Amino acid sequence: MEKDFGFQMSDVGVSRDNQPGLSPTRNPKSEIRNPKTVSRDNQPGLSPARNPKSEIRNPKTVGILSLQGDFDAHAKAVERAGATAVQVRAAADLEALDGLIIPGGESTTMLKLLHAENLMEPLREFGRRRPIFGTCAGAILLANEVSSPAQESLGLIDIGIERNAYGRQLDSRIANVTPETEFASRTSPGDMEAVFIRAPIIRRVGGDAKVLVHYKGDPVLVEQGRHIVATFHPELSTDPRVHELFLQKLA
Repeated sequence: MEKDFGFQMSDVGVSRDNQPGLSPTRNPKSEIRNPKTVSRDNQPGLSPARNPKSEIRNPKTVGILSLQGDFDAHAKAVERAGATAVQVRAAADLEALDGLIIPGGESTTMLKLLHAENLMEPLREFGRRRPIFGTCAGAILLANEVSSPAQESLGLIDIGIERNAYGRQLDSRIANVTPETEFASRTSPGDMEAVFIRAPIIRRVGGDAKVLVHYKGDPVLVEQGRHIVATFHPELSTDPRVHELFLQKLA
């Protein structure tokens, strides 16, 4: 490589062009005009060039049953957790989904709307293949046993649930709960905020189901295989861990 001695050959009136033993004068502009692109691929000692766009995974698509209830809050929670949320109002909307959330609301009203839209059997069939997450009224609809009073359900998770067991809406509350060790190991440790609004109580948990969070001795977050139910409203909290846990099931 040439050393810089503080002057150029042109300063003394000597051109390098056509001089014995000297290469022609370099023209920086001509070198910049058509720069060569050197690929790192297949070069010894160099790893292939990274393409950031190719490294971004396609986000999963989660449907939010949008017949009644606070489906918009769930959609925002799903987006914060890193997936794409779409509204579901008909059986055809289920076809391209990786998972489904049945939000809170009024389970009797929601049940009537499901029948009106002919969605009961399509939801059962979807639940045999894909994960479903039910909160509050959604948990009631997923249970295989409902009391106070008894009502029809999808029967996709082996729990017995009592409707409105914590009392009227005036008795709703926000509590801090401590998740079980397994929940913390699969998400992150620490207490979480649980919003209860006319919440049901899970009175029985089947042998294949697993309790991930308790409140005052009662199960409030339960999973069985691909499905999860919560008797509180994680979508009303800024804590993303419950939705993140659900998204893990979509892989």
